[in-house]
Amino acid sequence: MNTNARGPRPPAWAAALAGVTAGAVALGVAELVAGLTSASASPVVAVGGATVDRTPAALKEWAIRAFGENDKTVLVAGIVVVVALIAAGLGLIARWRVGYGAAGLAAFGVVGIIAAVNRPDSGPLDALPSMVGAAAGAWTLVLLFRRARGGERAEPIPPAGPPVRRAEPAPPAGPPVRRAGADLYAFDRRKLLTGVVVSTGIAGAGAVTGRLLAGRADVTSARRSVARMLPRPAVAAKPLPAGADLRIRGLAPFVTPNYEFYRVDTALVVPGVDPRSWTLKIHGMVDRPVELTFADLLRRPLVEADVTLTCVSNDVGGPYVGNARWLGARLADVLREAGIRRGADMLLGVSQDGWTSGTPVDVVMDGRDALLAVAMNGEVLPAAHGFPVRQVVPGLYGYVSATKWITEIKVTRFDQDTAYWTPRGWAPRAPIKTESRIDVPRDGESVPAGRTTVAGVAWAQHRGVDAVEVQVDGGEWRRATLAEVPGPDTWRQWSIDWDLAPGGHMIAVRATDATGYTQTAAVAPPVPDGATGYHTIMVRAG
Repeated sequence: MNTNARGPRPPAWAAALAGVTAGAVALGVAELVAGLTSASASPVVAVGGATVDRTPAALKEWAIRAFGENDKTVLVAGIVVVVALIAAGLGLIARWRVGYGAAGLAAFGVVGIIAAVNRPDSGPLDALPSMVGAAAGAWTLVLLFRRARGGERAEPIPPAGPPVRRAEPAPPAGPPVRRAGADLYAFDRRKLLTGVVVSTGIAGAGAVTGRLLAGRADVTSARRSVARMLPRPAVAAKPLPAGADLRIRGLAPFVTPNYEFYRVDTALVVPGVDPRSWTLKIHGMVDRPVELTFADLLRRPLVEADVTLTCVSNDVGGPYVGNARWLGARLADVLREAGIRRGADMLLGVSQDGWTSGTPVDVVMDGRDALLAVAMNGEVLPAAHGFPVRQVVPGLYGYVSATKWITEIKVTRFDQDTAYWTPRGWAPRAPIKTESRIDVPRDGESVPAGRTTVAGVAWAQHRGVDAVEVQVDGGEWRRATLAEVPGPDTWRQWSIDWDLAPGGHMIAVRATDATGYTQTAAVAPPVPDGATGYHTIMVRAG
């Protein structure tokens, strides 16, 4: 076994294990402290958020396509793996001198502190989780190395010298005599592994307790209390037409259940916003700045509206689109009370976690149902979808309109302010494009030969879908049957029956909106303002 100035070096595997364990304790204790202060101050969340903010748009798009709504889980798992590898490396460095490994853990604590305090929603205590976690990790590393060197061993054989002239009496039986500077300790596997087990338990308990403590700010109880005080809409939505849902198996339902509604945002931790302390500040290029409480918002006339939302990251035929019935106050009415000044053309919406979107003023003020929404499909907004208040604007992709957990609206200009995604390569204005999707049959599916139902959805929010056409194997386009819709702001189901001969077939779809525009066949990626092209699938009949 190698030795250094402070005693023998443990084997490389033991040093790496000690490093990983110390890293786990650092993260577990940090999670515990974050649970007591702020969940967003967790070093994993803070560093993950900073990583999201600095990731190139193309890489983000790849992550969304590859992992879907699990992209955040994959990111967090990746961060934990990277931390484990670095911690193992620090353990190996600590074989030479434990202080070097402890200093490395402290350095990573500094990284966590910087990430936490630079978040837009950071608070005065947000440095604590990383600080305390790093200290706990460094202490654990030192302790584990001490335990690894805890086994006593016999004194080393002294170097050869002059012959002894007389026999010396044998020393009494007992433990080896300890001399200053002698290497008296051997690697103790049992003590190290015991320390690892105990430390891992502490790390796990800290992480779980931190999550539970963070759950104390869970909005479940707050949502229940809001549910009891939600007023009836002053303007109720019309009942859905009898033919709005074709009820074809495999076809997306006209109303997307809340638990199935897509979620794409940059928040690694869903903000827990207390409606009792929530306020919405409207300022900037206005005559009279406005600040509304949640109670103020509920006292306003509330409007119900059926609106389909779409994410600009949605590939042609993708899943990031959904339809819901929203309840909220008209944003245009609030802005009129504030008095928008001449020249203002953008509303910079700010989320609780600092995310921003830039919404065109003229779109919000043109009479459409742009809402400060408080409910979704007859329920209080789910936390993941913006509780207590979010913005809903028909006809615009979410990144320029659908601010969740909204706390501020700055009335400004596009040439003076930029929203979160604009400097990352996305267009500042992004009306939703006319699109269509095949839901039935699925791509690659085998179907019986003969009469086959082809069905899906199409959308052109705030313009409406007037026609959907289907093509098989590059042949003629045939018109599909359209379901009923309550208005132009929702998607529209469609279906057609087609006789398929045995063999493989390519099926394509295209939609035409109420302005007469037919979606383009030209293929374009989501960046910078939405994907285009026909959704095409392959099936085999037999």
